[in-house]
Amino acid sequence: MFENVFVQFGVIIGVAAAAGALAQWLRQPLIVAFIAVGILLGPSAAGWVSDSDEIDLFARLGIALLLFVVGLKLDLHIIRSVGPVALASGLGQVIFTSVIGYLIGLALGMEHITALYVAVALTFSSTIIIVKLLSDKREVDSLHGRIAVGFLIVQDIVVVLVMIGLTAFGQSSTDLNMVQEGLFILLKGALMLVTVAVLMRYVLPPLLHRLAHSAELLMLFAIALAILGAAAGDALGFSKEVGAFLAGISIASTPYRELVAARLVSLRDFLLLFFFIELGAGLELGTLGAQLGAASLFSVFVLFGNPLIVMAIMGYMGYRKRTGFLAGLAVAQISEFSLILAALGLSLGHLQQETVGLITLVGLITISLSTYMILYSHPLYERLAPYLGLFERKIPYREAGQPDGEAENADILLFGLGRFGAAVADNLRNRGYRILAVDFDPEVVRLHTREGYAARYGDAEDPEFIATLPLNQVRWVISTIRDRGINSMLLSGLSQQGYSGRIALSSAHRHDAKLFERDGIDLVLVPYADAAKEAAERIQAADAPPGNRSR
Repeated sequence: MFENVFVQFGVIIGVAAAAGALAQWLRQPLIVAFIAVGILLGPSAAGWVSDSDEIDLFARLGIALLLFVVGLKLDLHIIRSVGPVALASGLGQVIFTSVIGYLIGLALGMEHITALYVAVALTFSSTIIIVKLLSDKREVDSLHGRIAVGFLIVQDIVVVLVMIGLTAFGQSSTDLNMVQEGLFILLKGALMLVTVAVLMRYVLPPLLHRLAHSAELLMLFAIALAILGAAAGDALGFSKEVGAFLAGISIASTPYRELVAARLVSLRDFLLLFFFIELGAGLELGTLGAQLGAASLFSVFVLFGNPLIVMAIMGYMGYRKRTGFLAGLAVAQISEFSLILAALGLSLGHLQQETVGLITLVGLITISLSTYMILYSHPLYERLAPYLGLFERKIPYREAGQPDGEAENADILLFGLGRFGAAVADNLRNRGYRILAVDFDPEVVRLHTREGYAARYGDAEDPEFIATLPLNQVRWVISTIRDRGINSMLLSGLSQQGYSGRIALSSAHRHDAKLFERDGIDLVLVPYADAAKEAAERIQAADAPPGNRSR
């Protein structure tokens, strides 16, 4: 429709920006808005977007950068820090979803290869979306957040391996048997891994150190490495995605990975815009309507089946039902990798456009609904908790508190061991108070326990956890958490347990502090304002004439 490509891109980006603003208002991920824009502007609707070499190029670059950043941020330490639960829940969910999804596909009359693609596409959850939602809720460092990120990393590794296998399968010829083809693929894969290892060990660290003197040059090199890695993967018979992923891993161990990843995110998201728009433009509204029944069935399976298997695995491994529920919600949708996998199957001739439309429709449904499930996970858990006992051992030993003598005889129960909380705990401890500290970051709890504190892992919003604390022993409950919602949930939990001692809460704003004071809270701390007041008083005292200074 547009003779000028520049005008076409301007219209696409303008409409995408408007749709993104609407999605943000609806608290939806941008991926949903961009696919909807593709459908709206595609041939089946407005007809403003059609097959375009420029859009296709940008889309391919976006996928390459996506896989590069995934490889760049691949942190196996996260998996180790949460123990075997990340591997068990990640692999267990992938296997369960693949098998059941495959059987559902066959029951719907799909061919074996189509059912297999759909089943595998249902197994992957969006690391980008989940980490963003957990970050917004400040739950990335919580136990369930760490476990969720851990098994999402496992999924990222699995999807790369699946793409390697599918690419090899799609390019196998009739002249070579499968054993020879498999050996040839393994040989080429070993060559790529050896090359990456040599680059990681001898070439890239000193080169990046030199390039780091110019941030612009460092970013240019990172983009070049991502694209050249994708090209190398394609030339060796693997997919471009695999090559870009390995290129990211090659600099993941350098001290510059965080800087590179942070600066590439905006460019990655901009280029991925064109992939999602191209994907949406390739769908026909009539085809989507015909797929609505199957998509609804698969969506219900993903929204409820995936979280249930994660809860079952985590419950069996000794985690509490609340931790399993909150972590399980992270797999209640399919991801951008599912859509990339569908596009790969289409390019290899394994799938028809109708199947790609089915997977995309499942993505739109599950991503939209699971976003609200994660945003309102705590109220949702409160409603469902009475029915989730099946997913918890009688003694959830992974999270069971082991109170020692100091904890049982504590004077103060303190929630939050961040910088402010740790400083408050140190000062109170130095004044002779016995402290029992609680934090939702297991690493922080482990660190303070080694330093001699009585500390437990727990969540101030969890009334079941609050019931396990020695509230009849302590004289004060102090929260150094400055989130009003969390403090309100803590007050509710304390009230349910009949706590009659004194309470001190922290607040980030004077307005919230006044509300707490109106509710009868004994003491409200406003850390920055209190510190500023003390600093001003000390400056004033130091500025007084020597004879007037207080001693």
